[in-house]
Amino acid sequence: MVLVVGLVLVVLVAGLVWALQRRLIYFPDRSAPPLPPGARTVDLHTSDGLRLQAWLFEPPPGVPDRKVSILVAPGNAGNRGDRLPLATGLANRGLTVLLLDYRGYGGNPGRPSEQGLARDVRAARVYLVGLQRPIVYLGESLGAAVATGLAAEHPSAGLVLRSPFADLPAVGREHYPFLPVRLLARDRFPVRELISRITVPTVVVYGTADEVVPAGQSVGVAERAGGPVRLVAVEGAGHNDAVLVAGPPLIDAVDDLVREP
Repeated sequence: MVLVVGLVLVVLVAGLVWALQRRLIYFPDRSAPPLPPGARTVDLHTSDGLRLQAWLFEPPPGVPDRKVSILVAPGNAGNRGDRLPLATGLANRGLTVLLLDYRGYGGNPGRPSEQGLARDVRAARVYLVGLQRPIVYLGESLGAAVATGLAAEHPSAGLVLRSPFADLPAVGREHYPFLPVRLLARDRFPVRELISRITVPTVVVYGTADEVVPAGQSVGVAERAGGPVRLVAVEGAGHNDAVLVAGPPLIDAVDDLVREP
């Protein structure tokens, strides 16, 4: 009888995790942030019929335009307003920056999922292709997985991954070791598998004290890159520390990649 009750509890827990797991993955701020100075709103149109709003930042007056676009694929929480320091920091280096919000984030319609985020970032790329300049993909955390998936489909001029994980179940095991995460995962984001197909110059930036994505996973992603790769370790930085999110190590990493011949 005890065994039967135990099995029932396991099945119930597994069922709940299956049904509710996306609430443990995606933490959107659904409110539409106010448009900041120096940005303009652009519309992105996804292949499944959604209209998403994003922000485009161009180099401010007095800063030479380097004629390169940066597509920013954000992480799993907040909205584009939280990435304002990153966008302005890059724009101040002469780069044009498209700051994406996925479906369900930042006033956009829809609900996030692995397939949905892939559609969203493709729509962002289509917009930037219209600007007729080289594009560098920049992904942070979960967005690193989204950017890697896009790069595997549509090679870019370069790829910058901030705090990438091996795959989503690997991160899930770190935080929920008591659950069969790999068995139950609906969204997988296989970064370590896909990165081996990518041959464009790649930079991996990670914090040595990252409490969300273990540093070893980010290093492992870099080791599997199919092309030239540079690893930038930010000593003592945690996952959401300002120095890692939008500080000089990340801004310089993008800047250096753009400067490469």
